[in-house]
Parts: sequence; C-alpha cells; structure tokens
Amino acid sequence: MTATAEISARTPEDTARLAERLGRRLRPGDVLLLEGPIGAGKTHFARCLIQSLMDTPEDVPSPTFTLVQTYDTAAGEIWHADLYRLTSLDEIEELGLAEAFESAICLIEWPDRLGPLSPPGALTVRFESDPDDELARRIAFGWTDPRWKAVVEKL
Repeated sequence: MTATAEISARTPEDTARLAERLGRRLRPGDVLLLEGPIGAGKTHFARCLIQSLMDTPEDVPSPTFTLVQTYDTAAGEIWHADLYRLTSLDEIEELGLAEAFESAICLIEWPDRLGPLSPPGALTVRFESDPDDELARRIAFGWTDPRWKAVVEKL
C-alpha cells in the first residue's frame, strides 16, 4: 500500500527550505524519485538539497546533458541523475544506478524511465505548479517503505 502526504510551497525559497529539511534526514541507500513536468521545480529542489549537505557550497549544475552528477558530502555520496533523454534500460544500467541505489543518496529526475529498475523502497516526490500562483508548488510525497512516514511527518 502506498502512503501519501502533500505540502504546499508558496515560493522557491519555501521549496529550498523543504529540500534542506529533507536532506538532513537522508542516508546512503535512500532514493528520491523526483516527478513532475518540465519547469515544475525538480532540479531546483535537488540543487537545494545537495547544496544544503555540502561543507563548502559549490555549483550544482543540472545533469540534463551529463546524465549523472556525483557529490561527496558528510551525509555520504549523492548521485543526481536526469533520465529525460534516455530511451532504454540498457542506457540506465550503463550509468551504474543500480549499485548507487544501494550505497549512495540518489535523486532521480524522470524516474519513469527506470521501469523495472525503480527501487521499491524509494520516496516519490511529485511537483505540480499551482495554476493560481506561478511561484507556488504542490509537492506530494508517496512511499511504501514505512521509514518514510516518520521522515515526511518531520518536514
């Protein structure tokens, strides 16, 4: 059974604070599946989460063209992947994501491309624009692993 929760973020700064709070609760082996249309805030959320875990702030580029960016942080290695341009499971397997799912904190944009490779214990984070406010986002969380309930409740 999938459990869900939803949070409203009125501004990009609200989204950044949410990402920071979630980042503090992540550990190696945690996978976030970031869903939503282009421009919904997936990369902004991932960038803010990653920067919040860095000892020394650095640029966090979108992995749109590199496919994967990795970062070493005090919380563990972070993999940020953008699967938008991938068309086959073979391409995804070549990235080494299956191994990263076990040992790193993974933030995956366009996770629908994972198909059967999607880790069952992942936290899904869905971003939707608010039709009445271009800066606001509805951020919905979904999970089957009971560990995520306590994490999401503290956000």
